[in-house]
Amino acid sequence: MRLNLRNGIVFFDLETTGLNLVNDRIIEISLLKVMPNGSEEQRTIRVNPGMHIPDEASNVHGIYDDDVKDCPTFKQIAADVAKFIEGCDLGGYNSNKFDIPMLAEEFARANVDIDLKKRLCIDVQTIFMKMEQRTLTAAYRFYCGKNLEDAHSASADTSATYEVLQAQLERYSDTIQNDMEFLNNFTNQNKSVDYAGYIVMNAKGEECFNFGKHKGKTVKEVLTKEPSYYQWVMNAEFPLYTKKVLTEIHIRDSKLLSFSNEPYKNGKLF
Repeated sequence: MRLNLRNGIVFFDLETTGLNLVNDRIIEISLLKVMPNGSEEQRTIRVNPGMHIPDEASNVHGIYDDDVKDCPTFKQIAADVAKFIEGCDLGGYNSNKFDIPMLAEEFARANVDIDLKKRLCIDVQTIFMKMEQRTLTAAYRFYCGKNLEDAHSASADTSATYEVLQAQLERYSDTIQNDMEFLNNFTNQNKSVDYAGYIVMNAKGEECFNFGKHKGKTVKEVLTKEPSYYQWVMNAEFPLYTKKVLTEIHIRDSKLLSFSNEPYKNGKLF
């Protein structure tokens, strides 16, 4: 089934040194761009992470230190990746929980200013988990009737994800709309403000901490009563994007607080 697209969509998959957003790095990124007219363009890039690839990671994706020692760093390719996905929505398998947060973190480390929050994000795994409860390999067999060769290869996983989404739209046409905004809402299970889920929206649309001793409290409330908590987060081992979001909220709320405390005279600020 051809996707009903208003914008292009880039399906992507990452292979990394591990699962820690702060300490681990991308070692391979595969991107498949699908445009509204049906045209496709795919790129797969190996990346030198600047660190040792642990054996447990290599045993999964088959990429070792020697395979990437002469490859560019992510900082060297970041601008090209950002240009490739410019104006496009994003799709992946478990992408909302891992791939997008990791990509955002790598962009932040490379000082590339890109706001992925403005994109619609389609997580094919969420559709699958809601409807069938399986893995990507099983999803590919279930929906597409084929065995996934080279599983955990970024290129194979990316292409399989795209095929699975097309098959899902056909199978669940009475439930799931072939519309990227619908799929974005369907596959986003919580209203995280950052990608890692450390800051989320409550029912009132207020940013709240989602961890630690202040879990469930609004950012505004916590930083007003305990200003040092902001600096603690900034110095602790949190993702750069989380720190960026917290800083933006802190600056915004500080300005609002300062404005509200300005003295009035005859109903006007002076």
